[in-house]
Amino acid sequence: MSGFKPYPAYKDSGVEWLGEVPDHWVMGSLKNMALIRNGKDYKEVESSDGEYPVIGSGGQFTTATHYLYEGESVLLGRKGTIDKPLYINGRFWTVDTMFYTEISRETCAKFFYYCSLTIPFDYYSTSTALPSMTQADLLNHPTAIPSKLEQTQIARFLDHETARIDALIEEQRRLIELLKEKRQAVISHAVTKGLDPTVPMKDSGVEWLGEVPAHWEVGGLTRFIGPVVDYRGRTPKKVDEGVFLVTARNIRNGRIDYEASQEYVDPASAESLLARGRPEVGDLLFTMEAPLGQVALIDRTDIALAQRIVKFRGEPHVMKNHYLMYWLMSTACQARLETLATGSTALGIKASKLGMIECLAPPLKEQDEIVSYITQETSKINTLVSEAEHVILLLQERRSALISAAVTGKIDVRNWQPPAAQYPVGDAHNRTEPEAV
Repeated sequence: MSGFKPYPAYKDSGVEWLGEVPDHWVMGSLKNMALIRNGKDYKEVESSDGEYPVIGSGGQFTTATHYLYEGESVLLGRKGTIDKPLYINGRFWTVDTMFYTEISRETCAKFFYYCSLTIPFDYYSTSTALPSMTQADLLNHPTAIPSKLEQTQIARFLDHETARIDALIEEQRRLIELLKEKRQAVISHAVTKGLDPTVPMKDSGVEWLGEVPAHWEVGGLTRFIGPVVDYRGRTPKKVDEGVFLVTARNIRNGRIDYEASQEYVDPASAESLLARGRPEVGDLLFTMEAPLGQVALIDRTDIALAQRIVKFRGEPHVMKNHYLMYWLMSTACQARLETLATGSTALGIKASKLGMIECLAPPLKEQDEIVSYITQETSKINTLVSEAEHVILLLQERRSALISAAVTGKIDVRNWQPPAAQYPVGDAHNRTEPEAV
C-alpha cells in the first residue's frame, strides 16, 4: 500500500489468501487470541428500566437489568447479520444470535476487532437464506499474530486512520443530504411558484399552498387526470424467471429502480394483474403505501404491476405527466399526503382520497418549461450526488484495505506516530507551551 513501508523480512504463512507475513509473527487462529461464547436468549433479560445495553446484530436495541459480560469484547454475528463485528467495552448482554468474546491477556482487544473485520464471512456462511456462522469456523480462522505490544501499536494506528477516513465519509454524507435538500427545493419551488418571479400572484385558497401564479388553475388531483387503475388486492404467483414485477419498492425518486427489488411472475399471472389496465410508456405510477407517495413514469411495457400501486395519466390538453410527477414529488404535496394518510406502522391512503390532493395546473407550455428546468437543474445535482457517493465508496475501500494491510503485516506501522497538531500559518503565538519546571 502506497505511503507505508513493508516489514524488512517475511515468511510464507502457509495460508493462500494470507500470503506472506512478517517473519517474527506467529501463525495461529482466532482461538489463540480469544474464547468465543454464545449469547443468551433475550427472554432471560428483564428489559424494563435497565442500565446495561442489550446488543443484537443491528446494534444496541434496549437495556437490561442484568449483564452477561463485563470488559472489552468483540461481538460476532451467529445468525442474520454476520459480517459486522462490534467492539464494546463495559457491561453488556448479547442475544443468542450473537457470539461474544473473552479476549486473552496476551491479546489487544482492538487488534482482535480489526482482525475480525477481515474475516471472509461469505466463505464461511452455512446458509444463503439466513447467513450463519459456526463457532468452530470462527475459532479456527487462521491469522498471523504479532506481540501484544505490536498489536496495540497497530490498533492505535488504525484507530487514528479509520477515524480520519470516517470523518471524510461523514462529510460526503452531509454533502449528499444538502444536495438532496437542494434538489427537493428546486422541484418544490418550480411547481408551486413557477419560473418567473415577476408574474402576478393570487391566493390559492389552500392554506398549505399560499400564493400561486394568478393564471394557474387550482383543483383536486382527479380533476386533472384520467381514470385511476388500482392494482391492490392481487397476489401474483412468483417465479424465478418471467415478467418483471414492479413493486412499491422499485419506485423511487421519480424513476423505476429495477435493482431495488427483483421479482418475477409467470405470464398468466401477469395477464391477470394487468386486466384492469396495461402499462404504457409515460403512464404515471403512484405508491399508495409502504412507502406512500413515491412516483415514477413507466419506461417500458414488458412489466407487471404489483399491489399498493396505482396508474394514471394526465388529461390531454390539461396536464403533462412529467409535470404531474414533479408536482407529486414536491414538499407541499408530500406534506398533504401525510395529512390524508392512515395507519400506525405503514402510512397509506385509499384511491378514493386522491381527489382530496390539491394540484396546480399551469398552461401546458409552462408545464414543459418547468419540466425542462427541473430536469436540467436536478441533473446537475444528481451528478454531484453520484460523485460524492463514488468518493464514499473509494474511502470505504481505502478503509478496508488499510485495516487488512495492517493486521496481516503488509505494512509496518511500528514507528508510526499521530501527526502533531496543526496550527494556522502565523498563529504560533496561540500555542500553549508547557511551563518550565
